[in-house]
Amino acid sequence: MLDFGCGAGFDLFVASKLVGERGRVCGIDLTEDMATRARENLALAGIANFEIKKVDSETIPYHDHDFDAVISNGVINLSPCKQTAFTEIYRVIKPGGRLQFADVILENDLPASLAGNAEAWSQ
Repeated sequence: MLDFGCGAGFDLFVASKLVGERGRVCGIDLTEDMATRARENLALAGIANFEIKKVDSETIPYHDHDFDAVISNGVINLSPCKQTAFTEIYRVIKPGGRLQFADVILENDLPASLAGNAEAWSQ
């Protein structure tokens, strides 16, 4: 299982319980700070079957058809290259695998007062 944008690793913690000791959970994140936090959090929780990588783009550093599932929680909407993100996710999922993601979708234009406001992105 791969977490696209793993942050501090909470979803990986939950996923590790689902895959069991014989399974594997991997996470990628754009910042070394979050990748480090995920490693530390999972180690503190006694989880050993994980791998966390810091990435510089939407390119996923794993082989084709490497994962049964890819999850992403609120990250794809932040990508400036969404087509690349989905192409890469599709590339690393095994045939018959699945993508489970939760994200934000904008259906209408933002008011000018919110469009340039970084704080509005987190609300």
